Amino acid sequence: MATDQRLRREIDDLGRIFGDTVRRFAGDGAFELVESVRRLARRFCDGDLAAADELDALLRGLTADQLRVLTRSFGTFLELANLAEDRQRVRSLRDRERDEHPNPRKESILDAVRKLKELGVPAEQVAELVERVHVELVFTAHPTEAKRKSIRGKLRVLRQILLRLDTHTLTQREEESQRDLVRREIEKLWQTDIIRPTRPTVIEEVDRGLSFMPVIWDTAPQIVGELREAVAEVYPDVAVATSGVLRFGSWMGGDRDGHPYVTPEITEQTLGYLRKAALERHWKTCDALITSVSISVRQAPPLDALFEPIAAACAKWPELPDLLEPIPPLEAPRRWLRIVGWRIEQTLADAPEGLGPSPVYRSAEELAADVRRVRDALVESGDLEVAETEIDPWLDQIATFGLHMARLDVRQHSELYAGVMVEVWRAIGLVKPDEAIDEDRRCELLVETLPIAANLDPVGLSDTAQETLELFRVLRRAARRHGMACLGGHVVSMTKHASDLLTILWLWKWSERVDGGAPEDPCLCLPAIPLFETISDLESATEILGKALATPAYRQHVRDCGDRQTVMIGYSDSTKDGGYLAAAWALQSGQIAVHDLAEKHGVDVTFFHGRGGSLGRGGGPAARSILSLPPETFDGSLRLTEQGEVLAERYDDPAIAHRHLEQVIWAVLMATTTPPPKPTSGYREQMQRMAEASLAAYRELVTHPAFVRFFREATPIGEIENLPIGSRPAKRKKGDAIEDLRAIPWVFAWTQCRCLLPAWYGLGAGLEVLLAEKGGQETLRQMYEQWPFFRATISNAELALAKSNRPVFDRYAKNSAADAGMAEIAELLDAEYERARRTLLAVTGEQELLDTVPWLKESIKVRNRYVDPLNLIQLEVMRRIRETADPPEELRHLSQLSIKCVAAGMRTTG
Repeated sequence: MATDQRLRREIDDLGRIFGDTVRRFAGDGAFELVESVRRLARRFCDGDLAAADELDALLRGLTADQLRVLTRSFGTFLELANLAEDRQRVRSLRDRERDEHPNPRKESILDAVRKLKELGVPAEQVAELVERVHVELVFTAHPTEAKRKSIRGKLRVLRQILLRLDTHTLTQREEESQRDLVRREIEKLWQTDIIRPTRPTVIEEVDRGLSFMPVIWDTAPQIVGELREAVAEVYPDVAVATSGVLRFGSWMGGDRDGHPYVTPEITEQTLGYLRKAALERHWKTCDALITSVSISVRQAPPLDALFEPIAAACAKWPELPDLLEPIPPLEAPRRWLRIVGWRIEQTLADAPEGLGPSPVYRSAEELAADVRRVRDALVESGDLEVAETEIDPWLDQIATFGLHMARLDVRQHSELYAGVMVEVWRAIGLVKPDEAIDEDRRCELLVETLPIAANLDPVGLSDTAQETLELFRVLRRAARRHGMACLGGHVVSMTKHASDLLTILWLWKWSERVDGGAPEDPCLCLPAIPLFETISDLESATEILGKALATPAYRQHVRDCGDRQTVMIGYSDSTKDGGYLAAAWALQSGQIAVHDLAEKHGVDVTFFHGRGGSLGRGGGPAARSILSLPPETFDGSLRLTEQGEVLAERYDDPAIAHRHLEQVIWAVLMATTTPPPKPTSGYREQMQRMAEASLAAYRELVTHPAFVRFFREATPIGEIENLPIGSRPAKRKKGDAIEDLRAIPWVFAWTQCRCLLPAWYGLGAGLEVLLAEKGGQETLRQMYEQWPFFRATISNAELALAKSNRPVFDRYAKNSAADAGMAEIAELLDAEYERARRTLLAVTGEQELLDTVPWLKESIKVRNRYVDPLNLIQLEVMRRIRETADPPEELRHLSQLSIKCVAAGMRTTG
């Protein structure tokens, strides 16, 4: 059966079962109402604007209960369609792999290594390249996952049942039984609340992040192993080190920026959770190997090399002889692995140190060394395949996850730390109560007091300052006890001055006083990571970082960190600050400038890309974004955030997780070795001109006196701010200013009303600068064809424009108060949308958006038929709420329900 036919049949089957479910639980009348709305929505989607007016009139006459049934019906069907599409994606990947065999699948790791060979990259350079590849994917708990864990669980079970139905060896009875299970799961899905009753706690978000780890635990070693195997196949004489290729980090439990619920106690608890999760996984892996590796010295004599370490361990720890007694004496691998498992148990229990040597593993390297003993013995005995297929994956897991699963970053806003330092200096008498402190004076105080920071004990501090110092106590104790491997770095949001980085050094130095100090303190280096988020901060990044690196104390800090500085760049706030095109260019040019500066100081840079899941926050295909990085700045080391709904989208299904990770590694290998396009210097000048025009157009919009009112009235931002979908508040500060609103609800609101403004506004104004000039169109087309950055920028904007739905958004715009200012905003939006669409098509040469990707174009059209009615329901609910002085809880619930269901249809929130 053809691919699209399989997908269509599965959606039809699920839709039929779901329709029966609606009839059973809501009645025939409800089912007929859903069908009536669906027919009107289809007419509207096909261009009949009068159908929307008919639908509006119908919705106005419905009760809240009828609206609830409609919303749940369309939203739940879209969840089932999403499930079917994900399954189709997996089938397509497998079909492609079969069709392309024996050639490697495109954008696979073997494909990358073969291309390196075709490019003439010598073996020694490949070995060096693989050693340089360090990809760290950092999970964050931004409130963008609108789907309840209970709903995700039901969908996961459904996927597993449908997978079993794909088995062609089922008997008729077994197949009928599985179809009954599908029906029952859909019935339970219908009866499960879509809306979470309360906001999740921070620890619940940590648990949610860990819930994806079973898939990643199994997938990561496959990726690392495939890289090793690919190099061995294409470059048979090269041995590569892959221990640092792939790692994971987390902000959950450490991201304090504007988040009052991430306390030092929560951070400490999170570190414990992550460590416990990793050690439990290691123990299960070890236990499985104890069962599997039953090889005896009698059959494989070289294994007797394990007898000596077994005897030494038994002499060191008297508990071991009794523990090993049930295992036959000649089964040396099992006996040694049992010792390793026992030591993991002691590490998990955090056994206190006694008079004798501690059995606790102090580091992942120590655990890996013990596991390698088994591997070496197996290889010596001729069991290479057992070593490679059973022991190597565990070694890869140890290298990837360590004893901590994911390195925990801590993040805090620069202004808060600046205030804390002023308090400290006032408390110790260095600064007068009314003394103003400029940046030069601040740096001077930080440098002067850094050597004595650990001797200072400020008193009378505010709760905020005391909590900050307590946080550094927690971090210092964790580093002493478990090493720096459990910590990532300290991210400083809105870094604006060199003093923001020096402050992290000062506070870390101060923490050496905790518990009287420790001998290992000088070896513990906490990386300070500046986060440049606004257009002006990105432009000032070199000045800020340059001043820090010119400070001997900070330069020594970077030297202690291996002469590598991590620099985080924020895609979300930069886009909210300056618009899509200006932000894209500021991020690109900022990386080049920072890299050049660091190179002058003899420092390597790892860029930490704070991308969101949606197109308006740097989203889009991960591989495409990596390939669009400035090639001269990229040495194979990078960090990427994986935010909110992206976690479920990429890591719920093992096949999709594998594909995502292999494409990331493929892109890194390609981006590190593919020669950059030749003429980018001239292109950069043109980009600067376009970015300036785009920024001006964007700022004209968002600084318009009526803009905030329009945003508040035309979008469901008020309802979004009250959604219980994340532990973090929606705003950093009280008030309605756009600057104080977090980027996530900003993008969320524009996505809900089908405008997607953050991913395209200002693009047309920028492109028009060149299109108005002689030869400008030809220049833009050359840039599009030859420059990966520009092509990715245009491609992402094209998708955002295609997903925007002007007829639907027009109804939201009309929902706002009708005054002259509001009308001007609507006119600006309409004009720039049309200009962006027209100029983008002039660049790509297409007649319509997505002409070159017809399947995606059709998919968006079909999906709109089910999302559009949800938007019209949402508008009706918004109208009822705003016309009611004290809206009943039922209406509030309906509003939240509509937001959740539109998010399911758009497959993205913020």
